[in-house]
Amino acid sequence: MAIRKKRKPVKRRGVVGGTSQSAFAGEAMSRIVNQKPLPSGDKMASSPFDLTGKVALITGGNGGIGLGFAKGIAAAGGDVVIWGTNETKNETALAELKTFGTRVAAMQCDVSDPDAVESNFNAILDDFGRVDGCFANAGIGGGGPNFDELPDENWRQIMSVNLDGVFYTFKKAAGHMRKRAEAGDPGGRLVGTTSLSSWSGAPRSTHYASTKGAMNSMIRSLAVGYARWGVTAHTVMPGWVETAMTEGNFGNPRFVDNVLKRVPMRRWGTPEDFSGLAVYIMSDASAYHTGDNFLIDGGYWIF
Repeated sequence: MAIRKKRKPVKRRGVVGGTSQSAFAGEAMSRIVNQKPLPSGDKMASSPFDLTGKVALITGGNGGIGLGFAKGIAAAGGDVVIWGTNETKNETALAELKTFGTRVAAMQCDVSDPDAVESNFNAILDDFGRVDGCFANAGIGGGGPNFDELPDENWRQIMSVNLDGVFYTFKKAAGHMRKRAEAGDPGGRLVGTTSLSSWSGAPRSTHYASTKGAMNSMIRSLAVGYARWGVTAHTVMPGWVETAMTEGNFGNPRFVDNVLKRVPMRRWGTPEDFSGLAVYIMSDASAYHTGDNFLIDGGYWIF
């Protein structure tokens, strides 16, 4: 009777050293589940959603969805810096954020000005030491005439804030995150607030929709290009949310009657609906999740 020789493990895609990747994943998960909580004050917290030690920059963070992001992050223990052009709104938002007990700051910054972006970003690094998450949320609305009647200055104005401003902001943040990773401290989050108008037709808002569609593409490129440094990138796409930008629509009874019945949850979104999402994106729990588009619309798009 012939004796069969014991075969050596064969490396295949999905298999490492003869052991399946799923087995390694199972062992890793077992270690995570069974490990003892780390003592308070260690760099890695026992909760994956504890943002202690992380710093987030949120442009347009003095109201609306941006302030919703900021509140969620501060409530989870993260430090927050908000940028806004309205000093009064900045101070009001700052007072709200201080109630969470973390380090917070508000800066007056016009993101369409590259010099202002650079100086304010450098000031954050001087005061806070790092930026772990950058939320490019600042933007202006875009109603107007028919496309062929749109003045050039209207096109340039909305591009300067909604697209150029995102470019200037992400350029500084991505560079900081890459250099930090090359020094041995990888990771970072780049998040852009877009709009359903980047997917659907938006009559009389072509210039606004164009900026948001471009941001979708920018984020996908960043997600692929910066993954090697542990940086993730996402877009957040709101449905109809009660903010200063939409108050004109919500004050129109005809609009409310026509649109609200198309929202399966039968209510408008609120800035607080974005707080938990900001915590997840900023947290270590999302480290392997990148290039996504988070649609927060109460089911409007699929209905």
